[in-house]
Amino acid sequence: MGINFSTYEKTAIRASLLAGEAIRMVYYSAFDVESKSDNTPITLADKNAHDIIAEVLSSTPYPVLSEEGIHLDYEERSSWEYYWLVDPLDGTREFVKRNGEFSVNIALMHLNEPIFGVIYAPILKSLFVGGPHLGAFKAEVEKDLPENVVWTELPIEQSRTEFIVLGSRSHAPISEKLQARLEKNHRSIRIIPLGSSLKICKIAEGSADLYARLGPTMEWDTAAGDAICRAVGIPLKQYHTDENIQYNKPDLHNPDFYAGRFS
Repeated sequence: MGINFSTYEKTAIRASLLAGEAIRMVYYSAFDVESKSDNTPITLADKNAHDIIAEVLSSTPYPVLSEEGIHLDYEERSSWEYYWLVDPLDGTREFVKRNGEFSVNIALMHLNEPIFGVIYAPILKSLFVGGPHLGAFKAEVEKDLPENVVWTELPIEQSRTEFIVLGSRSHAPISEKLQARLEKNHRSIRIIPLGSSLKICKIAEGSADLYARLGPTMEWDTAAGDAICRAVGIPLKQYHTDENIQYNKPDLHNPDFYAGRFS
């Protein structure tokens, strides 16, 4: 299946693949783990991936807001019409555990809405792309560019008898309150832990029903996955209001949110 990607979308995909290659090089080496000011881990892979993505995206006219970059004040970034929102290595804890469940996240934003997203899991070799104008797609790749990739359109039709809930691999999978809510509506629930934004990808893919995150996340954690989910008609929602997640806020923290459905 051929997809008519724009030049900028191809650039974002290429950035994710190059960053993934750099991440793999560190992953298979003896690397050190440092702590950031918020006590979250960071490695050479995070830093190298950021540098590569920032360099590749510098060929576009849009600014880059990256987890590992400079976070400009809201007064400056509030005027951006288009910008890139990037997590160079989402799931550093999973990277440190060497379980492969981490990803490169790149989103193109327009007027604070995600309009295109790339999520690449370099060890699993899974590439997800999508946006409301484009649709959502998945491919198994390592280094190939978009024109050389065989794409599968999402969602993939599936049938199952269980209600599949995805939970965090490194945090509490789901809260007792959420589990009680789900048990009122479903006879059979299966909770599957998974790392990084791959949980959001699984919702877009149709292989899971719900992912709810009741805890701290940042805008760059969700934007790329949100674009892909919006492409299949299921935008990420604020848990307590059911409104779409908002981006480029004065505070870049996300509220509690969910992807998918409760019933």
